[in-house]
Amino acid sequence: GAVMDNNAAGSGAYKAGFGGLFGGGAPEYSNTELAGVPLTGMSPLSPYLNVDPRYLVQDSDEFILPTGANKTRGRFELAFFTIGGSCMTGAAFGTLNGLRMGLKETRDMAWSKPRNVQILNMVTRQGASWANTLGSVALLYSVFGVAIEKARGAEDDLNTIAAGTLTGMMYKSTSGLKGVARGGLVGLALSGLYALYNNWDHLKGTAPSRY
Repeated sequence: GAVMDNNAAGSGAYKAGFGGLFGGGAPEYSNTELAGVPLTGMSPLSPYLNVDPRYLVQDSDEFILPTGANKTRGRFELAFFTIGGSCMTGAAFGTLNGLRMGLKETRDMAWSKPRNVQILNMVTRQGASWANTLGSVALLYSVFGVAIEKARGAEDDLNTIAAGTLTGMMYKSTSGLKGVARGGLVGLALSGLYALYNNWDHLKGTAPSRY
């Protein structure tokens, strides 16, 4: 028995020494000692980063905001994008519409330079007209939206509906009272649909993703 104990001790010393030679030596524990180590409630420590992964989970937004700044972009910041996007959309739609009209009006003509020039003129005219129309509407909507937001000191869907209604009324202001009323109704309907779409997730019971 003593000889076996000495052999076991020598074997353990040999393993420890051999492991320590390469920097990988670790103390050996018996099964009884390991059984007493609690496995639950242990911190999930990463063996590679030596950092608790729970501290790496970010529940908040990963960007820094100035003091007092809002997480969502205001109407003034969105105005430039709205106006520019509307102009580009109008130009693209007008170009396609002008091409369609040009081909329709010159379908009896043979392919020649006069026909190409006429189609090009139609495309240019329609593109500029639609870009100007949608850009003007977007400009009015942005101006009314920013003014109402500053006056009320709040940003909500009421500003959207009011700005849309006033935009329709102003755009049709040269068409008489009936035109103003008709433009206001169109603006009210479009802005109301946009507000409904913007809050559709909230109405369904989920968190909305705005901007």
